[in-house]
Amino acid sequence: MLRTDDGVRIEAVYEPPAASVTDTAVTGTAVVVAHGFTGSADRPAVRRAARAFAERGAAVVTFSFRGHGGSGGRSTVGDREVLDLSAAVRWARALGHARVVTVGFSMGGSVVLRHAALERGTEGRVDAVAAVSAPARWYYRGTAPMRRLHWVVTRPTGRLVGRYGLRTRIDRRAWDPVPLSPVEAVPLIAPVPLLIVHGDRDAYFPLDHPRTLAAAGGGSAELWLERGMGHAENAADEELLARLGDWLTRR
Repeated sequence: MLRTDDGVRIEAVYEPPAASVTDTAVTGTAVVVAHGFTGSADRPAVRRAARAFAERGAAVVTFSFRGHGGSGGRSTVGDREVLDLSAAVRWARALGHARVVTVGFSMGGSVVLRHAALERGTEGRVDAVAAVSAPARWYYRGTAPMRRLHWVVTRPTGRLVGRYGLRTRIDRRAWDPVPLSPVEAVPLIAPVPLLIVHGDRDAYFPLDHPRTLAAAGGGSAELWLERGMGHAENAADEELLARLGDWLTRR
């Protein structure tokens, strides 16, 4: 269990590099994985991603955001989750990893972008960041899945569904103040390498989201548009995870 700067207990798992890997430039890297909304460290898609990154030779840190899995607190749907990620990144550095990189999916993608911008020059800094299926802006309701998500987050009945149906405890309070948006965070990340990944069949966020994020990087962000891919970690196949692992460990 880790403890965030605002006192929330966060469950986290550390997996060391595979013994068969001898490239110290790779084994010195820790990949911190940030799951999507309603996910957790023990979900099959998160474990599959962790295995794929470990197979590339890196150590892997997975954790559950507040309000998810065995972590305490309530989800703020991308706001104070930056503190959860920061605790996981600092833990990876405390374990001796000179190079720490982050990869986030959906809500986790928005969190890794904001974290990379806000933690520059601190012990929570990262050396590379990849955002998969991330939104570019807040309050997006342009698709049916996002309208359903807003109902879950903003309505008392929806939060009950979240708690008992989706195993996610959601804070009832509105954001105050509204946090820095992902697209506002991107220009602040450079010179840290940044990768934006998005599927062309994403039912939550259409392609203007990744394109807007990449454009905000002013040429410093790399963009992968994946043919046939849906949304977030559940849609990331083994081939994409292997490529992501290579980018994260060798970038």
